[in-house]
Amino acid sequence: MDDTQLLRYARHIMLPEIDIAGQEQLLAARVLVIGLGGLGSPVALYLAAAGVGSLVLADFDTVDLSNLQRQIIHSTPDLGEQKVASARNSLLAINPDVQITSIAARLTPDEIRREVEAADIVVDCTDNFAVRYAINEACWHTGTRLVSGAAIRFEGQLLVIDPGLPDSPCYRCLYQEAPDTELDCATTGIAAPVVGTIGTLQALEVIKLLLGIGESLVGYLLTFDAKYMLWQKLKLPKNPGCQVCGQQPSDGV
Repeated sequence: MDDTQLLRYARHIMLPEIDIAGQEQLLAARVLVIGLGGLGSPVALYLAAAGVGSLVLADFDTVDLSNLQRQIIHSTPDLGEQKVASARNSLLAINPDVQITSIAARLTPDEIRREVEAADIVVDCTDNFAVRYAINEACWHTGTRLVSGAAIRFEGQLLVIDPGLPDSPCYRCLYQEAPDTELDCATTGIAAPVVGTIGTLQALEVIKLLLGIGESLVGYLLTFDAKYMLWQKLKLPKNPGCQVCGQQPSDGV
């Protein structure tokens, strides 16, 4: 790191759990963020500010006025722009040293798998079960760690999946089948700070995983009820009959 970087990341470096060596690990990391909405906004902002060296941003959507209530990476002048382009500008304004790869397209399962395989960690910030299942499967079969968040109305949840750990459940262990009626923010609403809370925690879990700090959420589901400020950490067992992780995991080849 040069003198400018040492000053930029000084508050990280002061932490004995991070120090210079840990910050250099962050600078060398590659993280894939899928979805640049309410969850992806704080995830991307905090990872860029923290000095994660390479961010791959994937989102096919454009910025709409209704997004601005919670998707804080975008602003009014960005209306109509691709979300990945708007996000890129915001991130580079915070930290011009971050290498950003933008994917402004709806990824196919094969494309998801290629991007997942190239990443150190994947952050699922989507709101669609089919896409979540595809991300989960790609992560499991490539051995890539996954940090998955979700939020609706006044409620949120967080799940960390590590295919390298034999007892780690996967997203399919939590939701074996997609519900008949899929809820989303457009139809049910969302309290803006709830996605900010969950997205911020996703970014924190990514940093902890990259640096091996503390205790991860692997094997647990963290839930949040904002109306009552109620947090619950629930044990999530691996489902031996799971169609994804119940099978023999691959070695990433």
